[in-house]
Amino acid sequence: MTSRIAKAIIEGNPRLIAKGISTVERGGEAAYELLGEIYGVGKSYILGITGPAGAGKSSLINALIPYLKNNFERIGILAVDPSSPFTGGAILGDRIRMIEHAVDSRIFIRSMASRGHLGGVSAATKDAAKILEAAGFDLIIIETVGVGQDEVEVVGLSDTVVLIQVPGLGDDIQVMKSGIMEIGDVFVINKADREGADRIARYIQSMLEENFSGLGYIPPVVLAQAVNDIGLDTIVEKIIAHRAYIEKSGEIEKRITKRIEDDIESILRFRVESFLKSRLDFDSRLPIWVERIRKGEETPFTLAKKLGGEILPNLMEN
Repeated sequence: MTSRIAKAIIEGNPRLIAKGISTVERGGEAAYELLGEIYGVGKSYILGITGPAGAGKSSLINALIPYLKNNFERIGILAVDPSSPFTGGAILGDRIRMIEHAVDSRIFIRSMASRGHLGGVSAATKDAAKILEAAGFDLIIIETVGVGQDEVEVVGLSDTVVLIQVPGLGDDIQVMKSGIMEIGDVFVINKADREGADRIARYIQSMLEENFSGLGYIPPVVLAQAVNDIGLDTIVEKIIAHRAYIEKSGEIEKRITKRIEDDIESILRFRVESFLKSRLDFDSRLPIWVERIRKGEETPFTLAKKLGGEILPNLMEN
């Protein structure tokens, strides 16, 4: 039986959509129950926007929205902000920058706290995306927190990834490091009025043509200026072209399959962890275990082996 909140989310109620996202951010059994009720409802195209801090991601998304509205009926935006060191909550800078779109009934914007999670996105972001998908948003934009080389996790959540770079950050080949080149489907050189933009664009395009030659798709490089509305129509054109490519090639089915596999693994991990903690009376016994380890009576490894044996005999023999 579908709960009232799940039904309201599916009907597109903005207040209950926000409440649903808050539920999955808190995690736990309530989150899994809600996700189980709305899982598989709707079908969204997911666009990841990533790049280093200072690249102008939020400004670019804000400027792109009018262009994207020509291709998508409803747009949901999950903007992962750095966590406040005092409250653990999102700083909400993205929502402030996109305030002009907040009154548009076709647009839903939610800032989410990273809470120290590495990978550029919040641990709850993929579940929040499921809420928006069930609510009928045909495009979901995920903006990462902007921590440079840790952005690769957004690939697992997205159908198309836009990787933004800007000239003058002190390292013109930062984009080439640690596999960053492989995560972008569309490359954008924002703030292209700055000196060196053309040079960076040519260098990246050359590297892409070398790395992706013969693979069927070479990511394009677009020069843009978000604040001056330059290059934005081209960015959307390239996003739509990439969508057409992965749908025709079957790549999108592979990406969807991988996301389902990840869901199975994470849900199973949650269930196993919950079962183990319940069977072991984890919270009440934890201080005792810590004290035994501090006294040198145990190590975490010997303790884990014994506790495994409490649940399933012979579990930890190998």
